Amino acid sequence: MDPLAKALDSHLEALLPELEAIYKDLHSHPELSMQEVRTAKLAAEHLAKHGFEVTTGVGGTGVVGLLRNGPGPTVMLRADMDALPVTEATGLPYASTARATNDEGADVGVSHACGHDLHVTWLMGATQALSQHRDLWRGTLLAVFQPGEEVGRGAQGMVDDGMTARFPRPDVILGQHVMVGAAGTVGTRSGTILSAGDSLQVRLFGRGSHGSQPQTSIDPVVMAASTVLRLQTIVSREVGPLDSAVLTIGALQAGTKENIIPEDATLKLNIRTYDEGVRDHVLSAVKRICCAECAASNAPREPEFTPLNSYPMTVNDDAAMARVAKAFQAQFGERAYETAPAAASEDFSVFGRTWKTPYVFWFVGGTDPEVYARAKAEGQINRIPSNHSSRFAPMLHPTLKTGLQAMLAAAGAWLCDGEPTDHA
Repeated sequence: MDPLAKALDSHLEALLPELEAIYKDLHSHPELSMQEVRTAKLAAEHLAKHGFEVTTGVGGTGVVGLLRNGPGPTVMLRADMDALPVTEATGLPYASTARATNDEGADVGVSHACGHDLHVTWLMGATQALSQHRDLWRGTLLAVFQPGEEVGRGAQGMVDDGMTARFPRPDVILGQHVMVGAAGTVGTRSGTILSAGDSLQVRLFGRGSHGSQPQTSIDPVVMAASTVLRLQTIVSREVGPLDSAVLTIGALQAGTKENIIPEDATLKLNIRTYDEGVRDHVLSAVKRICCAECAASNAPREPEFTPLNSYPMTVNDDAAMARVAKAFQAQFGERAYETAPAAASEDFSVFGRTWKTPYVFWFVGGTDPEVYARAKAEGQINRIPSNHSSRFAPMLHPTLKTGLQAMLAAAGAWLCDGEPTDHA
């Protein structure tokens, strides 16, 4: 265990009650993507209290804290702040009852169904611990509280707001995510750990008519149904068995009344891939099939494609990952393990790709270990409420401490070593 992690371990227990209160407050007051005003204010006030140079409003509601502590590497720690338009059903005493207006103007329930409240709490704890123990490390700490991860706009928004020119270039960028897995464990992986994600809306055009006279229409509902079925053949018949892809149609919207054939229908698709070539093929195949089905239906015009969001793959740097894995092995022993890639996507890598600097992303388990072990033995892991479920509720202890330890151990692999990463 590095000197920083070893010295801080004895101080973390005293810090946990304060962090638990912060977490419960954040959990009870979630905010939708790009609306994280209250959360950003709390993060900024916390950083300022602990001696950071604070910049707010980066890319909207983003907050950046800078703590210079002598010569040495620059380490960036990142947490995402946004919640989801999901009405919470966990039954927790501190469960969210918040509601908000989404981008479409609809009133929706809001909750931290993906655990970003834990991410913010971990980073607040790590910045506090590092600030209070500056005698144990040297270098520069860059703390980034990012908006809008759930809509894929937050990281790019911060970059577009001049982040890479306004702040020091990190030698490494570190991030983590709570996931289904035994609480107290951390999962790492060199190379690809998260898939690319692409979402798009497809609008299919027909010709409306009375439900009793289908011969006078071009029915977009039938067109959409045929398209949904045919799109499923992309993964089953066009992607090789040794490759991987997921294609989900999450929404099919058409019509208002049972006896009216509508003018159009809308599909919303989500695609996950682990290879750029596969990604390009699947996106191309989606457009080919949608256009072909419209042509087969004699549609009056070609479909309209609107990108909704896009996430690059998260590909951990091998050398940086080895450094973090060594720190985790010293910190956690057998509770640190190699994980498989997840079919989830993140905009975390936008920072590393833009700065052209190594980055590392890992998972922190948040499930009651007994519940997880029993589910695994019974082959029922998929029944555990996961991220984005209304019943997703990470086990607070030891998850809170484990994520804090992981963030400090990873940062210490650079800040206590004193040797900058070679960017060449």
